[in-house]
Amino acid sequence: MSSTQQADNSIHEDQLLNFLVNTIDEEVDLDFAPNAEATSEDIYEVLVGACADGTSVSTLCEKSDDSLHQNTVLYHLRKKFDLESVEQAGNTLLQKDVLGILPEQVEVVADLHLRPYYGDEDETNGLYHSEAKRGTTAFHAYATLYARVKNKRFTLAVRRLEDGDTASSVLAAFLGVLDGLDFSVKAVYLDREFYDSKCLRLLQAHNHAYVMPIVRWGKTIKQELSTGWSRIIQHDLTGKLDGHSWTVEFPVYIDCTYQNGRYDEHGVARHGYAADAPFIETPRDARYHYAKRFGIEASYRLSEQSIATTSTQDPVVRLLYVVVSLLLQNVWRYLHWEYVATPRRGGRRLWSWSFKEFINMIRRAAWTALAVRRAVPANRPPDDRFYR
Repeated sequence: MSSTQQADNSIHEDQLLNFLVNTIDEEVDLDFAPNAEATSEDIYEVLVGACADGTSVSTLCEKSDDSLHQNTVLYHLRKKFDLESVEQAGNTLLQKDVLGILPEQVEVVADLHLRPYYGDEDETNGLYHSEAKRGTTAFHAYATLYARVKNKRFTLAVRRLEDGDTASSVLAAFLGVLDGLDFSVKAVYLDREFYDSKCLRLLQAHNHAYVMPIVRWGKTIKQELSTGWSRIIQHDLTGKLDGHSWTVEFPVYIDCTYQNGRYDEHGVARHGYAADAPFIETPRDARYHYAKRFGIEASYRLSEQSIATTSTQDPVVRLLYVVVSLLLQNVWRYLHWEYVATPRRGGRRLWSWSFKEFINMIRRAAWTALAVRRAVPANRPPDDRFYR
């Protein structure tokens, strides 16, 4: 006799759309005049539909019979929000359901995501500038904070970056978010862009275990990463702020491996990690645990599949699209675990339900709700080749 409990219910695609619209509507308030024909649900229906469809709000409205006019939707998105409110409401949305399914202790990952800007060089005010990448130095940049639980990634916070933002200011904001959440942090995994004395000091002040790759700064560390075999060394960085300087000391785990022709390289590859965690005892441990953060790139790839396209430079609208895109991933993982997975002895059975299928269901539901055009005008009737 099978120990797997069969599902007695089902969730239809229109219910998925309702879940998303209701979730946004509960946390993001839009004010309308008493006699207004539009409602907040109408706006959010188009917003979610455009993200799932991977198209622009204008395009979706143009090919829909029952949607609001594109100018109405875009007016409310541009005029009724500001960066601070979108960021606050966005973080509340992202945490809304997932906090209830996270364990008491989680691993967290902070990362920066740069979307290249190829527009007029005179219109880059407010954008984030960094080293040249993919043919530009100007980016729409976002920092994200994730909880990692058994290869599942849940976004907890997102923040838009602009010139003047530093890795330490981003990390300080995210550590503040973590302090307000009801779980303990097993470890913080950071990209090399967070490798500086201020970030390391912040991590030590908050007493968080951490792992991050080091950057080849200075003669000493360059020498350490050029010779020798796997080992643990002590290193320090000195920082300055308002005329004061301080030095932060930390262990560096240097892991060495033979490349054996990988990427057409040979010889010994040396990887250095700044790490301070009770579960890391050897350089191989540091490399193994840091590799866990690479899954974060999968979240960015999924985000590219579920974000509305736009040519606007309005930072509020762009951040709103990013929030909804990340929310779609969180909702998919939450529903998959809470509603779709079958409880059974030894752990839940996760039925196959890919993110692509989830997005397609949202897309079809939005098309139906908005009455997206399913036929085009023809100057003559279809002949026999159109029938079977």
